[in-house]
Amino acid sequence: MKKIKLITIICWFVLIGHATAQTKSIQNFEVPILTPFPASVAGVTSPTMSLNGSWEFDIKEQTQKGKKILVPGEWEMQGYSVKEGQTALYTKKLAVPASWKGNQIKIRFDAVSSHALVKLNGKTVGEHEGSFVPFEVYITNQLTYKEDILEVEVQALTISDRLACTSQYACHTVGGLLRKVTLFAVAPIHISSAITNTVFDASYKNASLTIANSLVSNLSVSQDAQLQFTLFDAAGKVVAKKTSIVKKINANADIETVLEIKSPKHWDPEHPYLYKLQTDLLVNNIKKQTNEQKVGFRQIVINGNQFFVNGKAIKLHGVNRHSVHPLTGRSISPALDRKDAELFKAANCNYIRTSHYPPSEEFLNAADELGLFVESEASLTWIQHHASPIWKLWSYTDEKFLPFMVRANMDNVLAGRNHPSIIIWSLGNESRWSPLWEKVKKVVKEMDPTRPTSFHDQCWGGFNNASSKADVANYHYPGITGPKATDTMSRPTLFGEYAHLSTYNRRELLSDPGVRSAYSEPLVQFYDSIYKHKGNLGGAIWSGIDDIFHMPDGRIVGYGPWGPLDAWRRPKPEYYGMKKAYSPIRITKVNWGTSTKGFVELNVENRYDFTSFSEVKIEVKTNAGSKLISSVIPARGEGIIKVPLDKKASEFYISFTDSNGTIVNEEKYENKVPTKIEDQKVALSFSENESAITVKQGEVSYLINKVTGVITNITKNNQTIATQGPVFCFVPMNSEDGGKPNVAGETYQNNIYPVKNYPLYTLFAKDLTVKQTEKGIVVDMNTVYIDVKGRQSYLFTTDGKLETSYEVEYGDNDESPYQYGMLMQLPKQFDQLSWKRKGEFTIYPENDIARSEGSALLNAKKLSGVEEPGVVPSGDWKDDANDLGSNDFRSTKRHIETAKLQDKSGNSIKVLSDGTQASRSWLQDEQIQWLIADYSNSGSEPFYGSPHSNGRIKTKGKTLKGKVTLTIN
Repeated sequence: MKKIKLITIICWFVLIGHATAQTKSIQNFEVPILTPFPASVAGVTSPTMSLNGSWEFDIKEQTQKGKKILVPGEWEMQGYSVKEGQTALYTKKLAVPASWKGNQIKIRFDAVSSHALVKLNGKTVGEHEGSFVPFEVYITNQLTYKEDILEVEVQALTISDRLACTSQYACHTVGGLLRKVTLFAVAPIHISSAITNTVFDASYKNASLTIANSLVSNLSVSQDAQLQFTLFDAAGKVVAKKTSIVKKINANADIETVLEIKSPKHWDPEHPYLYKLQTDLLVNNIKKQTNEQKVGFRQIVINGNQFFVNGKAIKLHGVNRHSVHPLTGRSISPALDRKDAELFKAANCNYIRTSHYPPSEEFLNAADELGLFVESEASLTWIQHHASPIWKLWSYTDEKFLPFMVRANMDNVLAGRNHPSIIIWSLGNESRWSPLWEKVKKVVKEMDPTRPTSFHDQCWGGFNNASSKADVANYHYPGITGPKATDTMSRPTLFGEYAHLSTYNRRELLSDPGVRSAYSEPLVQFYDSIYKHKGNLGGAIWSGIDDIFHMPDGRIVGYGPWGPLDAWRRPKPEYYGMKKAYSPIRITKVNWGTSTKGFVELNVENRYDFTSFSEVKIEVKTNAGSKLISSVIPARGEGIIKVPLDKKASEFYISFTDSNGTIVNEEKYENKVPTKIEDQKVALSFSENESAITVKQGEVSYLINKVTGVITNITKNNQTIATQGPVFCFVPMNSEDGGKPNVAGETYQNNIYPVKNYPLYTLFAKDLTVKQTEKGIVVDMNTVYIDVKGRQSYLFTTDGKLETSYEVEYGDNDESPYQYGMLMQLPKQFDQLSWKRKGEFTIYPENDIARSEGSALLNAKKLSGVEEPGVVPSGDWKDDANDLGSNDFRSTKRHIETAKLQDKSGNSIKVLSDGTQASRSWLQDEQIQWLIADYSNSGSEPFYGSPHSNGRIKTKGKTLKGKVTLTIN
């Protein structure tokens, strides 16, 4: 525990050069200084300089020297291994401009994992414990302005890493300078802190902007200073100006200034309006420094179990987000930070929980600008939780951990408190409440009384519920009854993690990516319930992005594919389902009965928190063209929209576009009467011998084995169409994760392979008969399988169809199916799948495997493991492939009306259905396997609860029944 002792001097080290700076404290804990970057400093061309790029890298305990490393970045993702207890040494020569002389020089590190000792020219200038948060060091007194050498000694797996499970969670050592490093200059008298706060009047019309500034002087004599404040709107127009005077600054001064603003535009996720605050610092009437920062007018109030922003009750709908990229790990680029915000915003998310550490400055800037609520979480997780085994050794109430817990939260608040997007401070993740957390909460509330706190435990039940006292209650992984339970709570209740995506059923997912498509419909049901119950503040889907790391040595590690976005940021099927579930506009009913009057009535919900339909572009497209229509349904209101429609029109498209140009919802409705296609009659005959029955149906021939009753060959004009089936197939649920030893499910690895599925083994058929009837040729039999028995029949009709019916009695056999139905085997060349189905939604993206109508190619690909290590995919997610075929080809298509497999010559076999069955095809044993399932559920993910687990069955005492109808073309 050397690091625990070491941390007690961190604040002194960080401030070692601040000879005249006065350290502040809260609850006897020193508050670090985090100086805002200046926009300009007198006499300096540019007051900031990036230190990103190539650094020298060595491991102190090793003899080999002179290696290079990129900053920011993780050392392990760049091929370096630094063991626990070893020290990585980063070295860089500084070229500080001579024009900076006379100013105060500092370096800000935006994130170092997990312990940093900073030296300049061999002298210690600062030290910090804790990852994913910025800290600064003061280097003025050590600078020579010649060959200045900056060194950063970094250790990973220190106490802050343990308390945050940083490396355990990432399944590799997370070490290094993870985020940007900036050298900057400030004036001798400068602004060391600038905290803004906005408060509205009772009607939320006018507002006060309070600016709390701290000034630090490094001059030997006292000086008078002025702070001139100018507030600009987004167009650059001056909104307000004010000057504050500070007399005789010796070392430090605090000054609070209030600007009264008439009718400011509000900041909220639907209207993320940002002002610019310019602060000019003058000393003896001479401008020395200018600072600039964004300001959003946003105020939070909690009343009972509801959470209000700017006087409006809000509903959070979003995701959890890790900073992750397969090739760079927990160190990601500013461009990717912004892309994440854009992608989640486009998917109708209004909320991001930054699991399980604070986000970067770049991500918060994007959230401010694009409009996302943020719950910023301190880097603390699983304290006294079974997922972190160290707590079997340590005591979670031990006071020696308190300084680290406090510092993690202080750093979080310091970094983010001027961002209007942040509305909640999360004290920590999935931990057990204790008196230590109570002290942490007091510190956070004193640092920032304007925002509520959360604590991610369980606010009801016996598991991990120690009666926490954060402002926002929390519950992870409720079932469908959870939203109703929140109405009984005295605090707003947040589902900090809910609707966990499939990930731990790893082999099942590799076999059938269609499990992902089945996620969406239950999610809509779940969020509908969240929206309905006032006490439910909202929820964050677990998770947002696949947590996968491609290590340089070829290993693939992480928690795996649990995001609506894959780790390369490609949308997966759950992404569109999330967009539909979270849509702020919901059409609940289409009344075609009014179409004779020249319009169709739509019952519509406006689920926006702040936006009226008067701000939404509503466009309708018909065969007569497009037209804009208007509506004034208020936020959280309901109403009717009339869609003008020609009396002869039977379909229309409608879209809703927000003020940023994003289509937040779109639908396509049809009112067509299906046309009946007359079937062509074909000749029927059969013959038999001791071994088989041959049925001729026009040009198609079927060979039926008399011992098993199984069709063993289907040909057309001597061309083989199928080599087996239809025969009963039972696909068991499978939650196998690949078998890697683990503590908390971190089992993703290279060597995970799909599951093979076969027909139920038929021992023999009894009482087999064949006869000609009015309907056609009928073959009946009783079937005997291993452990179960059943009945099966074939009907060969004169209109070219084969109808196969089955019943299988399971008796005392109690098994859990994922799917069951009839399976066929086809030659490998039947590699083109097409389908039409009753989609859960009226419109899908063209690259979604769940689209209602489409085609897919087999395109099977031999892989050495679960993914291709280090290879950036070039196409859509639907086109990724393994040995079984592409995601698109091998995924279950639910609710089919038709499905067809075809070869390049045009030979095909087509299934006709009524929207109650599912089609699934894949390559196995050099044959195309085709399952037409009469039963299919949402998959075997162990984290699933209701409604995602709804529909699971057991076979004991049940008779499984079904029928498949097909034609050979």
